[in-house]
Amino acid sequence: MSTHAKRERLLLADLLEAAGPGAPTLCDGWKTRDLAAHVVVRERRADAAGGLLVGALKPRLERVQAEFAAKPYEELIQLIRTGPPRFSPLSLKQVDEAANTVEFFVHTEDVRRAQPDWSRRELDPVFSDVLWSRTERTARLLGRRSPVGLVLRRPDGQTAVAHKGAPVVTVTGEPGELLLYAFGRQDAADVRVEGEESAVERLRMAELGM
Repeated sequence: MSTHAKRERLLLADLLEAAGPGAPTLCDGWKTRDLAAHVVVRERRADAAGGLLVGALKPRLERVQAEFAAKPYEELIQLIRTGPPRFSPLSLKQVDEAANTVEFFVHTEDVRRAQPDWSRRELDPVFSDVLWSRTERTARLLGRRSPVGLVLRRPDGQTAVAHKGAPVVTVTGEPGELLLYAFGRQDAADVRVEGEESAVERLRMAELGM
């Protein structure tokens, strides 16, 4: 049975392949080759991936990622498709689903929405609910650097408080769009932002996300 993470993995690989190694992404300073290398290193080089969370390890992460980015692009795409090695915890379906569903969804949109002819993808209701559940659970973490109060709201009225404070800005949109917004893709997310004009502008310039 396919999982959300596996489906997003294959979709990401397809988009990276179609875009080619030199296409832009929403990740600042990264082309598609760099993004592909990031995905592979995160799954296959635990000794370096710690640099995603620990500042002191970042130089090693950057060095290893550059080494992978220098590999043939087709090899990187195949490594993404095949997934982590069998001895990795990420090879377990439950761990893969927990760790990679959002990761691959966001990076898929990083590729899709950076292209000039991109079109918005319609998500099925079950997957939208999964993304909303993840948004609710991580809202405080994603919004911790918000300079204003931040509330994320679905069109049906469900809300998640990402940051307590005043003034309050409310961002309304479908779960996938809210997730992209909270992950720092404010300009690419299809949402409605409501609040005091100065607060909205401060939020637009903020570095949200992990």
